[in-house]
Amino acid sequence: MVRDSLTRTSSPTLRDDDGDIPPFPRRQLLVLAICRICEPIAFMGIFPYVYFMIQDFHVTEDTSRISFYAGLVTSAFTFAEFSTGLLWGRLSDKIGRKPVILTGLAGTALSVLVFGFAPNLTVALLARAIGGLLNGNMGVMSSTLAEMVTHKKHQPRAYTVLPMVWCLGSIVGPMIGGALARPCANFPAIFSAGTIWERFPYLLPNLFSAIVVLIGVITGFLFLEETHAQKKMERDRGLEIGDWIVSKLTSFRKCTEPRDEKSKLVVRDDDMRPLIDHDEQLPTYRTNENTPASSPRLKSAPAPTIPRDSLDLAQPAKEMGVGFSKTFTLPVVLNIVSFGILAFHTMAFDQLLPVFLATPAPEHGVMSLPLKFVGGFNLDSKTVGIIMSIQGAWQLFLNSFIVPKVIARFGAWRSFRFIAAIFFALHLITPYLVLVHPAYRMAGLAVILALKCFFAATMYPSNAILTANSSSSKLVLGTINGVAASTASLCRAFGPIISGMLYAIGLETGYSGLAWWFAALVAVGGGLVAARIPDPSNLVVGGGCSPPQHETADGQDCDVEIAEPLPASGPSHEVRATS
Repeated sequence: MVRDSLTRTSSPTLRDDDGDIPPFPRRQLLVLAICRICEPIAFMGIFPYVYFMIQDFHVTEDTSRISFYAGLVTSAFTFAEFSTGLLWGRLSDKIGRKPVILTGLAGTALSVLVFGFAPNLTVALLARAIGGLLNGNMGVMSSTLAEMVTHKKHQPRAYTVLPMVWCLGSIVGPMIGGALARPCANFPAIFSAGTIWERFPYLLPNLFSAIVVLIGVITGFLFLEETHAQKKMERDRGLEIGDWIVSKLTSFRKCTEPRDEKSKLVVRDDDMRPLIDHDEQLPTYRTNENTPASSPRLKSAPAPTIPRDSLDLAQPAKEMGVGFSKTFTLPVVLNIVSFGILAFHTMAFDQLLPVFLATPAPEHGVMSLPLKFVGGFNLDSKTVGIIMSIQGAWQLFLNSFIVPKVIARFGAWRSFRFIAAIFFALHLITPYLVLVHPAYRMAGLAVILALKCFFAATMYPSNAILTANSSSSKLVLGTINGVAASTASLCRAFGPIISGMLYAIGLETGYSGLAWWFAALVAVGGGLVAARIPDPSNLVVGGGCSPPQHETADGQDCDVEIAEPLPASGPSHEVRATS
């Protein structure tokens, strides 16, 4: 058995001894970031022109209804993503993370191509739904990141990479989408009338998005390593092709050992080398990887046998090595619920903000403070766009430099609980900005947006860290993150719809803060749920083992140590394991 021949001393997500810090996985995080940035470019790229696209479909003559249909196009993706998030999460537990990520990217490429050729609203909705149905990468990439980052000290830095990449993509996507839409009207010297670009005026930005996603697929196929505890031991022809390409492009190999963990095990006996020289005594041996089988094996140790699972998504979690009750423990459920609540009220804020900034103040508004008042900033679309761009740049800065240090200093658990307890105040205060003197109104808005970006940028990675550290086994991380992604998708779908309806009702009844106050109430609920989340460092997870702990290839958690080496009298060394 693997546990009898190979050893580890800590769990990849709970390990915190300073003497055994593995290298930060820069290269793999870069590859994962390239795969991730494709999606916000494709998803957010439609926002600048979706209004005009619906207008060109001639669905309605009432311009006030166009925003409703545009909302349907946006929500079609999130509703579809909700319906298949758990499926993709469980599938990634069965076949590995990499195949599911590549499938999701391919589905995104197909979706944007169909969307670009859409002749009517029905096809446009179908295209967006295809993208959501075939893409479960939000949860699967979270699982990949949790398995890739093997030390707690790396988590604050690593868990801000995906939000930072999404933020960058959300800035680039709308810029590209707005610039390339309707090319015959915007660039008549290059794109002539009567061509395919006039027949499908929104094909060019989607074609650009498809090419970007294709680059992500190729990059992931060639260079993304599998992180699933069992599937990472299997042969990956994509990595082999990537290694071959790199070897042909470079004059010499900087590293003679294979990169992926599977190929480290597939070694002929005549190629085996002693782990240490006979003259060198090594008192303790510890690995930096997240599976026992990924350790260099002794010549006398048999190669691990990797069990192969049948592709049966209906297979109970217990048969996969972890029972349902141990998968969805109370801390895991609380983190998932908190994630959904956070997604709801932050999405509501993002949807309300541009509408609030563009809303004009009524000429004869009736005010009855503190609740009854109506008004907005009355800004034009260009100014609103500039504000949104500045907000995106600020959030990118936070994710790059501030948030990792904050989480490293205070911890994910304290950071998440504290911000969850005070987030409601931003929703509560924001509508009252219209009552501030015009000379100080923009300054007040800047403070609100700066805090909102900081709160959201800190809470999302903190929640991801808490969820990963609360999991009883990495073998079910795909399932857990699949449920979390489905929950967040559903909340993101309903957030704009409910807040938009309440905002319209508030404007009609004279309470323009109604939608904001409802979001504040939801945030209060999120704070109460967050207050019940236990500190993962105090949890006892899986089979009576206390952290730090680890998982073997069969999904069991145990503490394992290496015996002191025998005197250098021969090439073999005694290895013992304790559980």
